[in-house]
Amino acid sequence: MSSFGLVSSQTQYLLTNVLASKRFTSKYMKENQKRLRKRKEMLVSGLKKSGIECLKSNVGLFCWVDMRHLLSSNTLDAETKLWNQMVYDVGLNISPGSSFHCSEPGWFRVCFANMSRGTPQVAMRRIKDFVECSNFMGRIKMSYQQNMSSLSRKLLSNWVRKLYSPNPDEHEH
Repeated sequence: MSSFGLVSSQTQYLLTNVLASKRFTSKYMKENQKRLRKRKEMLVSGLKKSGIECLKSNVGLFCWVDMRHLLSSNTLDAETKLWNQMVYDVGLNISPGSSFHCSEPGWFRVCFANMSRGTPQVAMRRIKDFVECSNFMGRIKMSYQQNMSSLSRKLLSNWVRKLYSPNPDEHEH
């Protein structure tokens, strides 16, 4: 069925008859709950392996995913940047929490109800690769900043010694 068009009267009639069957709806609901539970468990455990936690829940069609640690800063702009990376670079359509009036940046809503059978594995692999790459780039950036900070302190110390030394030429290297 389409979200953008009307449902034909024949389809409405057929669905009315199908859903009127208590036997069918009972089996359908049990199977649907089983599939949703399995997809949710796959999503939550896959995200956990990548270092991403979800809010605990019993039922639903989506999970609230905590990706605050992947933000470059604790701002809505950083959340939007991360969302763009997830959509355009990683290829996953997740929803930023700010779209649902979440007051804290870094929370995302991931719908698992509409995933086909193989989609969770593909999604988890992509997220894992993204997180590993982000962590690697973060370590490189941190190492660079530490090295630059150390170098800056060393240069500053040498400069201060030269300023206060009776013979500035003796500190030249």
